[in-house]
Amino acid sequence: MRILILGSGAREHAIILALLDEEAGHEIVAAPGNAGIAASATSSARGSVETIALDPTDRSVVTDYALENDIDLVIVGPEAPLVAGVADALRTRGIPVFGPGKAAAALEGSKTFAKRIMEEANVPTGRARLAENLADVEASLEEYGAPYVVKADGLAAGKGVLVTEDRDAALAHATHYLQQGPVLVEEFLDGQEVSLFLLSDGTNVLPLSPAQDYKRLRDGDQGPNTGGMGAYSPLPWLDADFGSEQAFVDEVIETIALPTVKQLADEQTPFIGLLYAGLILTTRGIRVIEFNARFGDPETQVVLPRLATPLSGLLLAASTGGLGELPRPEFRPDAAVTVVLASEGYPEAPETGRAIEGLDAAASVPGVHIAHAATAIGAVTEPDVDPPLLATGGRVLNVVAVGEDFGEARRRAYEALGHLRLDGGQYRTDIAARVAE
Repeated sequence: MRILILGSGAREHAIILALLDEEAGHEIVAAPGNAGIAASATSSARGSVETIALDPTDRSVVTDYALENDIDLVIVGPEAPLVAGVADALRTRGIPVFGPGKAAAALEGSKTFAKRIMEEANVPTGRARLAENLADVEASLEEYGAPYVVKADGLAAGKGVLVTEDRDAALAHATHYLQQGPVLVEEFLDGQEVSLFLLSDGTNVLPLSPAQDYKRLRDGDQGPNTGGMGAYSPLPWLDADFGSEQAFVDEVIETIALPTVKQLADEQTPFIGLLYAGLILTTRGIRVIEFNARFGDPETQVVLPRLATPLSGLLLAASTGGLGELPRPEFRPDAAVTVVLASEGYPEAPETGRAIEGLDAAASVPGVHIAHAATAIGAVTEPDVDPPLLATGGRVLNVVAVGEDFGEARRRAYEALGHLRLDGGQYRTDIAARVAE
């Protein structure tokens, strides 16, 4: 297939690597891609990869390119093109696209919309109140008590959520985001968190394997919230609580995924794409923390390396209404771990433009590959010297390691990290430590 992938992060790089692993030999175009994705064009023995300078949020530009270049499938990586309605424009022209339309993407684009859908569908979630002003925030904080949970209603690049015992910090967070619109104040839910990806064709749902991510910047879940500092999959501890991973997944499908998809279909806003369910296992049962409308990052980086079923067939079936004809995807029993290398100053004010070294040595560790999140090739400074690889954002690289068990996967990941050099770079040292023990 000729496949167009919109986005420039490690999630998109992980999707491309999964597609290149298939025997079909796809022709892949990434818009705009990154330095690592561009390098995949020369390192792959199967298929081809091309990166192009194209704005993934521009409906007309994306649609025209897909039509003019005979694209068979468009995969939307990040949330911004979805909220901009790029999938709607593509579907109007008959182009298969993996990603919900603008109305259904509000499941991620508006926390208030998501809460309403869950309420209508009787999906279990925490109590929440929409606050239009600071007085509303103060009243809701008083009602729910500490720890306080305050969320920006709209998209905030993974930084709009604050969970804190500090009431003043909660008010300051709310004050900042009230300048952009309403905020949501929620009750705090305590328990283990799980990320579950569910493919949807608007009617049917197929699950991928659960994962757990680490949102806080520092070891021990300390520091500010981030877009994610690491993840692992599968989740062996689900067996103790549910008997098996499949039993857990079955419950999520029946009580959360299918009711949500049906509610959106009933409202004439079918959800076609990836329903990301951010879940928490409370003493009262499974609860939804949030929904996203696309593959999660960094969880995608540990789920897809374990996927044995060809990804392209699953995404095309979801895009064309054919999931009901497919069996559940199969996964390898391996353990997968990813650790994020971030720039100094992330998430508040990341330092960019610094050189990254040691990638070849890191990638040579058995079972390891590197997914690029925010990289670019710098200018040539000396003759006969390769141009430097530069960090261009907060989360720079994902070191992804696969092993027979979590102990082996962790050792490989951190051995590879030891080869990487980024001035001021930071990463957590406790990713998957609990399951490895």
